[in-house]
Amino acid sequence: MCGIAGFISKSESIDGSDRLRSMTDRIRHRGPDDSGQWIDQRAGIHMGFRRLSILDLSQAGHQPMLSHSGRYVCAFNGEIYNFSQLKSACENTHWRGHSDTEVLLEHIERYGLERTLKIASGMFAIALWDKEAQTLSLARDRLGEKPLYYGWLGSNFVFASELKALAPFHPKIDLAVLPAYLSSGYIAAPFTIYQGIHKLPAGTVAVVRPGTSIVETRPYWSILDDSHQDKFAGSDQEAVDQLDHILQSVVKDQMVADVPLGAFLSGGVDSSLIVALMQASSSRPIKTFTMGFQDEKFNEAPYARAVSHHLGTEHHEHIVSPQDALDVLPLLPKIFDEPFADKSQIPTYLVSQIARHNVTVSLSGDGGDEVFGGYSRYLTAQRLWSRLSRVPKPVRAMSAKTIQAVSPRAIQSLAGKRRPLTGDRVHKFSHLLLDAHTQDDLYSQLTDQWPRGYSPLSASQEPLKVTQPDLGHLDFAHRMMARDTLTYLPDDILVKVDRSSMAVSLESRAPFLHPRVVEFAWQLPLNFKMRDGKGKWILRQVLERYVPRELIERPKRGFSVPIDSWLRGPLREWGENLIAAVPKQGILNPQTIQRLWSEHQSGIRNWQHPLWSVLMFQAWLEEYT
Repeated sequence: MCGIAGFISKSESIDGSDRLRSMTDRIRHRGPDDSGQWIDQRAGIHMGFRRLSILDLSQAGHQPMLSHSGRYVCAFNGEIYNFSQLKSACENTHWRGHSDTEVLLEHIERYGLERTLKIASGMFAIALWDKEAQTLSLARDRLGEKPLYYGWLGSNFVFASELKALAPFHPKIDLAVLPAYLSSGYIAAPFTIYQGIHKLPAGTVAVVRPGTSIVETRPYWSILDDSHQDKFAGSDQEAVDQLDHILQSVVKDQMVADVPLGAFLSGGVDSSLIVALMQASSSRPIKTFTMGFQDEKFNEAPYARAVSHHLGTEHHEHIVSPQDALDVLPLLPKIFDEPFADKSQIPTYLVSQIARHNVTVSLSGDGGDEVFGGYSRYLTAQRLWSRLSRVPKPVRAMSAKTIQAVSPRAIQSLAGKRRPLTGDRVHKFSHLLLDAHTQDDLYSQLTDQWPRGYSPLSASQEPLKVTQPDLGHLDFAHRMMARDTLTYLPDDILVKVDRSSMAVSLESRAPFLHPRVVEFAWQLPLNFKMRDGKGKWILRQVLERYVPRELIERPKRGFSVPIDSWLRGPLREWGENLIAAVPKQGILNPQTIQRLWSEHQSGIRNWQHPLWSVLMFQAWLEEYT
């Protein structure tokens, strides 16, 4: 795993080498083992690289790397799991080493970039300079596991694995993204917090030619391609057998490394299955890592411990305390580079830190929920819609207004202490009654973090317009999964995992996001994913071949932290200090923010999600302005 950065500039007034080194030094954590530069001053192209050695630890893996003919120069971040297949297609080649970068580059030389991308299975971000055509191509893997940013800053075209590498070009904040950020807790591609800088969408190639200001982008793959496939027509047994076989092969491929390797283990379905398959193909105990919490409502450590004991792994466990969170908070703006408010960023960073003391590569269960229908909100949305759709709109509107006429505190007093936050939940449901006119409206309401009727910004702003793909051919459940795969997965989940792990120079791999797994999952009819009121039905069937059901079957919690109570306790002073700066900045609405903070502190409302998005923005603003 590595970090890449570079720029195109024909200005002779700057020292390109020093500026390039300044860029790559800022992402040294992504590659502490080696660094490199390649510069063509006449063309104005500057390519830099930081290396975390995983395959071929020798200098034969040094980058930026030239193709055998000398036509192409490549800076590559990631892993190509089927590089042996690509290598076999490049006959009569005298290989300098055995790195996947060299294989990828030679395959591009022979067959072209886009043909190679459609064949390659892996996680990657690529910068490829074609000396002959004088073009720079940027490419990102299918699901967006590895990041890549690009854009124009002044007369310079810049690109990098992380936004912090662009600091030498002094980018300016783009406040237009704030409404979307506050709503979701992340900034979705192609936007970033900076003017003129974009996230390259997953499965996309961008091409720029020096001397022009045009950047051509085109997808080489889309989840919609898989969604149009013919559906699997076999039996339950055949489906389970086939998925078991695919996952065994994929996990085995992703265990290839020339450095120590382990896995994250929460004790849930996804991570337990990955660890079980790893242990089944290993002759020695797999190293596993988990985080627990003092609050038992969030603590999954005992379940992970039980799975580890059954499988015989070498288990490492850490219980997260509020002090751990306080220690991590100052690091978050530096790790994520832009406002980012997934509260599980704290334990993800901590478990990566623990893992890095023992291994350099760690496999995870990320992607299982999006690919196999695991989020409880998929089932909740379907149940709610079946009920809401039967109620006439005038009745829904009247019911909502009746609810909203009664304060949450009054509703809570009727519910009693045995049902905490009933008033909060009832008021949130009233907004669904008012606004969920379609299935997609309902799902947007369920995933929107900001409460309706509250204005978080000091001035109204037009929402950013993002082109939405046509998902009309899919049923409601598959539309939700597709939406999450296109946005929430690459822009939240994979950002969280990549930045947290790379901050400590750890490579994280996600077998469920392998193209073979994703393609097979989209062939499966819905009842292979959701059955008997539960998601991930087929994953559970595969897992039962390795781990007893009683070790796994329990309500889904997710990898989260008790931010709700922490904001009323150990994080309260930190939060109040950040909120105190809101009025003088003139960006957020101080009255709204203070109202949410007060209601949350009273315990009548649970505003942890919108408040966390505010606090993460404030923390980022404090760090970078």
